[in-house]
Amino acid sequence: MSSSVRKAVIPAAGLGTRFLPVTKAVPKEMLPVVDRPAIQYVVEEAAACGIDDILLVSSPYKKAVEDHFDRAYELERRLRDKGKEADADALAALADLAQVHVVRQGEPMGLGHAVAMGRRHVGDEPFAVLLPDDLMVDGGELLRGMIDTLGRTGTSVVALKEVAMGEISSYGCAAVSERHGPVATITRLVEKPMPEDAPSNLAVMGRYVFSEGRYDIGQKQDFLRATVELALRHPQLGPDFRLFLADLAKRQLLD
Repeated sequence: MSSSVRKAVIPAAGLGTRFLPVTKAVPKEMLPVVDRPAIQYVVEEAAACGIDDILLVSSPYKKAVEDHFDRAYELERRLRDKGKEADADALAALADLAQVHVVRQGEPMGLGHAVAMGRRHVGDEPFAVLLPDDLMVDGGELLRGMIDTLGRTGTSVVALKEVAMGEISSYGCAAVSERHGPVATITRLVEKPMPEDAPSNLAVMGRYVFSEGRYDIGQKQDFLRATVELALRHPQLGPDFRLFLADLAKRQLLD
């Protein structure tokens, strides 16, 4: 499947304290859900959407997560020697899901820091962020729709879900306007508000698609791009500047 988004960042460096004592020795991302670890569902979801380059943000205590997506040649050989070809093929296929790279977050410094560790990896390409705490067992339908929305609008996309108002204090909450079917414009985000202070019952889920990575303003071309794009987004300067650019482009075409 062709996709405008080829890279993803999966933050997986958390300590998993809510699942102690089991997560003292086993990363929470490796806890089994039926027949595979939770992290595998997330990587499979990304791969189903055409994302073939994944950065895992791990920690020094989670080598098992990194190893899960490596080839285990000796184990595969032993399985084949015993005639368990299907099991050996399933293990080998893990390494072919996507190119999985790893960077380690030396100490827990929050989600924003974890995502920012992918800056060099994604460069200025659009990319997805998938939080492994949220399993979307839908064959990638949600993420695929978010990537399509990015393609249509050119803007970053955040997954939202309606929850009971009494549960909204457990989530980030979005205020929205201009709904168009399942898509709405986010005007404000509030982190874990009390129900009486929440602007809506729309909770932020663990799926994001960002329209760009970064600007390298040490490069003249990026410096100019950053100036123009950020000026267009400016709430006071943007509208007049947009008109100016449109008029300038029209005059350039006539010259």
